[in-house]
Amino acid sequence: MKPTPKGWPRLSSALYYKDAAAAIDWLCTAFGFEVRLRIEGEGGRIEHSELVFGEALIFVSEETRQEDKGRAGKSPRAVGGVNTQSLMIFVDDVDAHCAHARASGATISYEPKVSDYGEDYWTDKSYQAEDLEGHQWWFTQRLRDPK
Repeated sequence: MKPTPKGWPRLSSALYYKDAAAAIDWLCTAFGFEVRLRIEGEGGRIEHSELVFGEALIFVSEETRQEDKGRAGKSPRAVGGVNTQSLMIFVDDVDAHCAHARASGATISYEPKVSDYGEDYWTDKSYQAEDLEGHQWWFTQRLRDPK
């Protein structure tokens, strides 16, 4: 497999929001993302953005209609709360991250909990949060690697 272009992970994900500008600001404040690129169109509409968390990369843009790009992109709130993906990010201190996210308005749907998968696997501490438009996020701290 050839290496990826410099600064690009092998996998990234795109998320759609009704108000992408507000979502970008909130994701940076609540979860610790940083804006790498932000392209605004007519009326300040977010056409494309790239947010990073360490080497993780997500794209955030406005909801689209079928006729806009050949497919519709909607936030979970726009489709009755249905969520088709969860994103997982490793953090250094899951308890501190959770407290900060909660204070920033994240809905914590799964409180920080240790999951021990046995000596042949790993032990993590994770929590799940919902952002302002219903996307599901898991934040995880590795406590023990396999032996």
